Amino acid sequence: MEETREDQADGAVARVAAIDIAKASGVVCMRLPHDNIEGRRVQQVWTVASTTNAILELGDRLRIQGVERVVMEATGSYWKPFFYLLEARGLECWLVNAREVKNVPGRPKTDRLDAVWLAKLAERGMVRASFVPPKSVRQLRDLTRTRTAFIQDRTRHKHRAEKLLEDAQIKLSTVVSDLFGVSGRAMLEALAAGERNPRSLADLARGSLVKKREALIEALTGQFEDHHGHLLSVLLDTVDHYTDKIAELDRRIIALLGETTGPRDDDVTDDNTPNPAAGRSGTELIERLDAIPGVGAATAQIILAEVGLDMSRFPSPEHLVSWAKLCPRTIQSGAKNTTGPAGRGNPWLKGALGEAANAAARTDTFLGARYRRIVKRRGHAKALVAVARSILVIAWHLIHNPDARYQDLGADWHQRHLNTTRKTRDLVRQLQALGHQVTLAPAA
Repeated sequence: MEETREDQADGAVARVAAIDIAKASGVVCMRLPHDNIEGRRVQQVWTVASTTNAILELGDRLRIQGVERVVMEATGSYWKPFFYLLEARGLECWLVNAREVKNVPGRPKTDRLDAVWLAKLAERGMVRASFVPPKSVRQLRDLTRTRTAFIQDRTRHKHRAEKLLEDAQIKLSTVVSDLFGVSGRAMLEALAAGERNPRSLADLARGSLVKKREALIEALTGQFEDHHGHLLSVLLDTVDHYTDKIAELDRRIIALLGETTGPRDDDVTDDNTPNPAAGRSGTELIERLDAIPGVGAATAQIILAEVGLDMSRFPSPEHLVSWAKLCPRTIQSGAKNTTGPAGRGNPWLKGALGEAANAAARTDTFLGARYRRIVKRRGHAKALVAVARSILVIAWHLIHNPDARYQDLGADWHQRHLNTTRKTRDLVRQLQALGHQVTLAPAA
């Protein structure tokens, strides 16, 4: 046991515990006020195994000591047992970003010193809690993230099938736009079953591919052997397996969304006002988000799974955008203000929003017009991030406000709200930069 005397900062937590978490154990540092000497802190450090019984015993010990807050770093997925079990014991748990609680450079780094440093930061109120959604949303996250991983794995196996055809000199993908469409899949199954005649394979074409019969015959002429057929059969079975599992996850996600609702009617936000998200189901919110251009049902499900159904955690759309790292980082030094990279953020959310932004950019809507305005001067990548940010802001309003419905402003919104004086000035400057002398006269 070690005793220290340190001044308390404003907003400090009197009784705090911090855990430096590893895979098999965690180092706990508990700091409490001294029983007799005012201003003195009592510090205890010990190691706890990361098993269920050991963590539950730790929770009981912390509760007996009257610990007000337990802080831990987000170390891989090893923090989850500590967070969930201690939270179930009635303790207030904070998950903090490891990047924001680094120790002072040059000092020794051990698990014990890291736990002590984290406890000292926590007791002074110098850490911020990361967003950890409730259990129902965490379960929805598990389902949507698993589905996304399965879709990516299925796509990889489809690419392997195409590489296998190229190895056998089968150029089917140069004629068929979707190798796993109705016609392409029928030809692949026939190849795997032993059919080698290009004309018989070309007869399996359907729809518009019937007109490309000669091109199909030429593309299906190659050196496809039984070895390729066996590998192709394995790949097709794997793709079908992933397809079945994805459909099963889809059904489970829809069922869970129907059971998941917003906070109860008696819940309040941080400013003690009734929560506007109270009682609304996830299915209702999915229908609202689906109205946004570029956002389909699957993307809407990912948005809800990543940000939750309760927007009281994000007081404004700007807070949500900053958390998702869809806005540039501000850098100020003296009179110089610059912007830095946006940051990584939540990869599952940013990936879904990126796909939605890419789809919305091709539409004749407000979001599509926004992309086309920005891409001319900022480039494709920055324009997509700007559209993704707009989609997330719209989603915040649709989730937060029970009466909000999406209504597109129209592709001509910017043109209708154009500042003609500013536009004239910009065009004049461009002509002057090209060496012209400009004289303006009002139109008749």
